[in-house]
Amino acid sequence: MKKNLIFLVIISLMFNISCSKKSQSEVDEETILNYIESHKLDANKAETGIYYVIEDEGTGSFPSEYARVKVLYSGKLTNDEVFDETDANEPVWFYLYQVIEGWKVGIPLFKKGGKGILLIPSRLGYGTQGTGNIPPNSVLVFEIELLDIQESL
Repeated sequence: MKKNLIFLVIISLMFNISCSKKSQSEVDEETILNYIESHKLDANKAETGIYYVIEDEGTGSFPSEYARVKVLYSGKLTNDEVFDETDANEPVWFYLYQVIEGWKVGIPLFKKGGKGILLIPSRLGYGTQGTGNIPPNSVLVFEIELLDIQESL
């Protein structure tokens, strides 16, 4: 009887511990909100789960999901460690279908000439795999400037 009681207590504790664990989405959300607060950002949340800050609205059109875009950017982790960036004099061109999901849904929030910040949950970045010097389950922060858009035919 005593062994059964101890077994039930252990199972109960294990169940409570496993149920109290946060999901990666909850951890990402908390990380993003802490970043927004600590950096005093006025961010909006998109339906996709990314947060964004429009610093300069731009004057052009919004790119479609198939557009080729020209950007200047700086990518960093939430500890402000830069993992990638363009040279200020050398923007890059790429098709939106070729990049991480967070850029596919985040870049079209900006008009041509727009400038701002994307805060991307790990599931829309490099997920549980990470890449290079980006650890698994990392929230990504991108400062971007959308310089030009070429729509695909």
